[in-house]
Amino acid sequence: TLGTTFYSIRMEKGFCIATTSFVILAGLLVGTLVGVVTYGMDGNEEIRPSAFSNSERIIDNLQTTAAFAAQVPSVLTLDVEDGGYYISSSSNYSSSIRKKASIQDYCMSKGCITTASEILRNMDESVDPCEDFYRFSCGGFIDKTIIPDDRTRMSSFSVLSDELLAQVRYLLESESLANEPRPFRMAKDVYNACMNKEQIEVLGQDPIKNILDRLGGWPVIIGDSWNNGGKPYVWYKQVYMLRRIGYSVDYLVDFSVAIDLKNSSRRILDLDQPRFVLDREYLIKGFNDEDVQAYYEFMMDVARFFGANENRAAKDMKEVLELEMKLANFSLPRENRRNATKLYNPMTIKDLTKLDPFTPWLDYINNILTKEIIQVNDKEVIIVNVPSYIKNFSLLINNTSDRVKANYLLWRVVSASIKYLNDDAKKISLQFSKKLTGKTEETPRWRTCVDGAKRSLTNAVGAMYIRKYFKEESRKSACEMVKDIRIEFDKILNQIDWMDAKTKAMAKKKANSIVDHIGYPPELLDDNKLEELYDGLQLGNLHYLENALNMTVFVANYAFSLLREKVNKTDWVRHGKPAIVNAFYSPLENSIQFPAGILQGIFFSSDRPRYMNYGAIGWVIGHEITHGFDDQGRQFDLEGIFIFFKNIDNIPFFLGNLVDWWHPTTKEQYLKKAKCIIEQYGNYFLPELNITLNGINTQGENIADNGGIKEAYRAYVNWVDRNEEEKLLPGLNYSQKQLFWVSAANVWCAKFRPKALKLRVLTGVHSPDMFRVRGPFSNMPEFARDFNCPKGSHMNPAKRCEVW
Repeated sequence: TLGTTFYSIRMEKGFCIATTSFVILAGLLVGTLVGVVTYGMDGNEEIRPSAFSNSERIIDNLQTTAAFAAQVPSVLTLDVEDGGYYISSSSNYSSSIRKKASIQDYCMSKGCITTASEILRNMDESVDPCEDFYRFSCGGFIDKTIIPDDRTRMSSFSVLSDELLAQVRYLLESESLANEPRPFRMAKDVYNACMNKEQIEVLGQDPIKNILDRLGGWPVIIGDSWNNGGKPYVWYKQVYMLRRIGYSVDYLVDFSVAIDLKNSSRRILDLDQPRFVLDREYLIKGFNDEDVQAYYEFMMDVARFFGANENRAAKDMKEVLELEMKLANFSLPRENRRNATKLYNPMTIKDLTKLDPFTPWLDYINNILTKEIIQVNDKEVIIVNVPSYIKNFSLLINNTSDRVKANYLLWRVVSASIKYLNDDAKKISLQFSKKLTGKTEETPRWRTCVDGAKRSLTNAVGAMYIRKYFKEESRKSACEMVKDIRIEFDKILNQIDWMDAKTKAMAKKKANSIVDHIGYPPELLDDNKLEELYDGLQLGNLHYLENALNMTVFVANYAFSLLREKVNKTDWVRHGKPAIVNAFYSPLENSIQFPAGILQGIFFSSDRPRYMNYGAIGWVIGHEITHGFDDQGRQFDLEGIFIFFKNIDNIPFFLGNLVDWWHPTTKEQYLKKAKCIIEQYGNYFLPELNITLNGINTQGENIADNGGIKEAYRAYVNWVDRNEEEKLLPGLNYSQKQLFWVSAANVWCAKFRPKALKLRVLTGVHSPDMFRVRGPFSNMPEFARDFNCPKGSHMNPAKRCEVW
């Protein structure tokens, strides 16, 4: 963040642009993000709707009722039940905080009344906010919410996400016009092919059976007679075929073209450990773990579905699982992957062949890249993230039988294809999902199909969305808030006493160089740009799986074709995903992104007080800014060609590259402060699951949460100093500052199925929602002051943690 003396915001081509000179990174997003690391605000695979979004019909009635409530001397709340309205008394923890208000002190707009009713429905005012502010703010939501059978969780995020999904559904189901851009028609084709249940049922297993035949057959189905046509089975030749057909090439090793972490202006080959069907954190528990057993039963069910013999399936699938568990044990755990320097291991392809002499790596890489796209020689440099994985994988796969290797690769193909088949196949997946997450019903087909079109043709669907629904005034307000919050982060840096002068100067330069992407890039309004982006992509409205495979080939070709291209850090494609409810920080770009989808609903509205907006979207903005200085973001500088250095006095001012620009003493102080956060969150316990949080894996998000809320609060206080105190919300006897905290907490109101919560804790980088409120707020003296919390209460502890 820059001080106002040398920083300003202006509107240009739909973005907030700083008047200082800088550029940003753009990777590829055509349904798939390629080679770019970003940190999202929410990070949940499944975002689900709240059961309690406001109905339009109650707004006018609430206007009159809330006006009456505001005039009653005692504390009153407005409740909605069974379509009727009544007034009920509520407890009061704030009467000593502010003076008695009159009717003139209340905001009576429709937006304010809607906001007040939502807060009241979410709250549980019987809870002492100084003991459990999360329950105080979200207890009503938790108690009243019933998680539908097809969901794993419900959250405040979901209200907005559900509305957005319904809007996109309307767009995809609308009739195509004669002059409609081809990418819009393709998005509708993808949706319609997915919705064509009759065609999918008629095809049955045929789509995947035909593919298995092309791949030489799945041994577990063929039985004892499988011998790969009398030829030795070569796993990497199978991968070449997967690449041509449209499946992932990353089932055994992860290969990609990525941004070079130490020179973010160029791309480089990258080799990493793979992801598994069942997360590593489960697989390493061994065969007898109940979740691993559920996975094995899923594998058996799928094999039987395709006609495998029971005994043969039991033997073959256990061997496949054992192979996958060994690979999982070779891979690095998440907590060991947070130091980017340790993952940056450059070597030539020739040297890679020495590390793994059993794999012809030059031929392998050129076959994946394909002759039509680009070829390399053995002097080409490749980043090997986990050399120990490659070495161990090589020895293991070389000593694994042909049958097990073939069964494993084709199991990965089949497991990736199940969701594209008929209802009988999807029921098998549902049984596994039920055991792993608690979900008992399939997601409605229209939701699956809208989400599929949105992920496959992100830019096209995003263009459709913003042309119909985005309110341009939201961008201007968001830009102003970003400016305010950046200024507060700059002030925080000025006040820090544990940083040496040169490291602090570097931090300020980095903060000042953060680039904002607000709403959407203007290219989404240009039909020619969209047509050019999707040129050569063939999709239809009949074949669901075929569309997915064609999309995979198209995206891979695009990504690999960029190897020799200089990174365009203002590429609109990378930032052209407005139809999403989330926010992002990219360390390689040193940029923050707030898509159109999050600039509304519970996060933002121009028709409600700013304390609500600063508490909600303001916290999100601060969160993303702070990501640039969390345990991973701090490893990157500004931008430019990476320069190795030894003397801290000679640090160059570049950005977006992996470099240790911290003075050793300052770095030591930072790590001590980060350790406090790690230990604080690592001690949070979930009795219903009998597990504690992983403070190491979640530290980046926790640091961002703590810094973000501090920046947002200070930005609001300074906004009031520059303007004037805003009006209160009707039916709520809380001050403006108290409502800031309530607004922030309401963002994280959520209810999980226990198994889904376990999955979140074991595999996620975000803390469960309740701790995203309890942790940061208890670390803020301002919160304790605003709610008059006694010392020693849970929300005003003796020991606090603070990084920024």
